[in-house]
Amino acid sequence: MTHANGSILQRLKGTSLVTRIIIGLIAGIALALIAPSSASAVGLLGKLFVMALKAVAPVLVFVLVIAAIANHTPGERTHIRPILVLYLIGTFSAAVVAVLASSLFPSTITLTTGAADLAPPGNISEVLLSLLGSAVANPVTALMEANFIGILVWAVGLGIAIRQGSETTRNVFSDLSHGVSLIVRVVISFAPLGIFGLVASTLAESGIGVLADYAHLLAVLLGCMLFVAFVVNPLIVFWKIRRNPYPLVLTCLRESGITAFFTRSSAANIPVNLQLSEKLGLHEDTYSVSIPLGATINMAGAAITITVLTLAAVKTLGIAVDIPTAILLSVVASICACGASGVAGGSLLLIPLACSLFGIPSEVAMQVVAVGFIIGILQDAAETALNSSTDVLFTAAACMASGDVDEARAEQIG
Repeated sequence: MTHANGSILQRLKGTSLVTRIIIGLIAGIALALIAPSSASAVGLLGKLFVMALKAVAPVLVFVLVIAAIANHTPGERTHIRPILVLYLIGTFSAAVVAVLASSLFPSTITLTTGAADLAPPGNISEVLLSLLGSAVANPVTALMEANFIGILVWAVGLGIAIRQGSETTRNVFSDLSHGVSLIVRVVISFAPLGIFGLVASTLAESGIGVLADYAHLLAVLLGCMLFVAFVVNPLIVFWKIRRNPYPLVLTCLRESGITAFFTRSSAANIPVNLQLSEKLGLHEDTYSVSIPLGATINMAGAAITITVLTLAAVKTLGIAVDIPTAILLSVVASICACGASGVAGGSLLLIPLACSLFGIPSEVAMQVVAVGFIIGILQDAAETALNSSTDVLFTAAACMASGDVDEARAEQIG
């Protein structure tokens, strides 16, 4: 028996991480169906995995960005600007898709008597001011609170300053980045156990029966996200790299989207995306900045959630929507999405901003937010998978378009 167990473990070690994650997924579903009480108990594995990812992500980004900039060769190009353009195009396109889908398949919701006791921002200026405030936050506070905008600003500043220092100092940060990256690889190797715990506990505690009343709304939300993932994003990538985009799209969805789906946190998925970027042979000076930045501002899934739920409330209340207002909603949803936090359910608190366009009072808007939390089991998971996988997708597209990528590795994805 011991020999047989050892043989199974050896075979598992020889399989890819994605294969092991799928095995963990299936095992989690099976445990939830067979022994719900045990499934709830193993939820600890999932919580520990997500906590470990969130703990290591701020330190990894801080050290990696400093090392990349401090050791940057003068005259060597990075591609942050075209990636930012892709982020903005992708987020706005997703909002437009959501408007069209909501017009073709209008949804209504049952407004509840009570809503979550939460405090959303009052207007767009508050969202933008919050982003600016994050940029000038105390660096220690930024690291403790996983404020990636603040972490990036300080890391870039220190990286530029350290470039003027000695080679020994620059080597210290380079060695630190390799050390932290090693820790990240160890944490990610536990992803199958983490996914197993997350899936088992979620199904055991929540089930899927609670989603039945909102099947149509969920179908519109998930349909929009799938359409963006498999049609809109590939079109944007094809426009950028002028070749078949699907090998890259599927690679990003498989190796980034799956873990993001279950962790439901763009911030927690940053280490996964950084490792995937390295695996794809992308430019380190580029992806070390674009990936954590994308976790904050590249929010196609959030734009879809904000738009669909807002228009569902509009339809329920019988408010007419004209084309200019729909276009304005797409813009507002895109801006709001950039302010969505990189944690589970972050986009829902921005729904009241979009609802205010139609004169919907905050009391009613917060009831829409409460509905969002009910369907969040699937909605937030799919939203995060789209958001996070797109960070790597657009970073890779920009690097490939410029030819600044390891060709041997690029060939592996077509």
